[in-house]
Amino acid sequence: MSPELLSTPVVETAKAPDRAHSRARAARKRKVLINLVRALLLVGVLGLWEVLSRAKVIDPFNFSMPSQIWDQISTWVMHGTALGSLGEQIWYTLYEALLGWVLGVVTGVVLGIALGRIALLADVLGPYIKVLNSIPRIVLAPIFVIWFGLGPASKVASAVVLVFFPVFFNAFQGAREVDRNLVSNARILGASDRRVTFQVVIPSATSWIFTSLHVSFGFALIGAIVGEYIGATKGIGLLVAQSQGTFNAAGVYAAMVILAVVALLAEGLLTFAERRIFRWKPADSEH
Repeated sequence: MSPELLSTPVVETAKAPDRAHSRARAARKRKVLINLVRALLLVGVLGLWEVLSRAKVIDPFNFSMPSQIWDQISTWVMHGTALGSLGEQIWYTLYEALLGWVLGVVTGVVLGIALGRIALLADVLGPYIKVLNSIPRIVLAPIFVIWFGLGPASKVASAVVLVFFPVFFNAFQGAREVDRNLVSNARILGASDRRVTFQVVIPSATSWIFTSLHVSFGFALIGAIVGEYIGATKGIGLLVAQSQGTFNAAGVYAAMVILAVVALLAEGLLTFAERRIFRWKPADSEH
């Protein structure tokens, strides 16, 4: 065999790691660039806001300014709020949101899979679910306060109704989109309806369900905050209501910043869990 033929595979093999290394290095550089641009954009917006407020171009009484918002957060952290410690308010709201999120996700997944698998059930309940989905769910918060009082139950109920529908429709669609060949093959192998549901349908619909989880936790926070804003004994929503009642714009923005941080942390945890569960999926291609 000629030396040329022997050397060709070695060259190709040597080039493959180089290309992979180059792609990984380019991906890291792109990620650093994106994070840098994000940071610069945030600094630019906050800096412009501060300058315009101090120059009275925008009314600092109504719009506040980043430095005042930071001072308000620092005061809450160091000295607590009128309702108690800031950590207690965050935990109270987070508890309501988490409980409402879990209940909304469980009921949404169960009913979504059930209606996706049972056509008769979908035909009977479908119109009712569409009618309920058409109701602006935020307006239910005052009703829940009347029903369940100022305690956490009314906020949990508000969170549940906001979480349920996006999870339900994703689970329903995921159950409907299962590859029919997989279902047919499972039945040929003797699988019962129960085994088909738990071993074929639910795993296939998992990616659909996880897609809704990212959005639904934000909805759970909204439900808890709106419920607290309408009537509560503690929580971040009550801080917003009190700050608004005393015309403390910095307090309103400070509460919004705290909620944004909580939501981002929850999003990060969900993304981490999704990547661990779906390690078999190929990574998104870099553009």
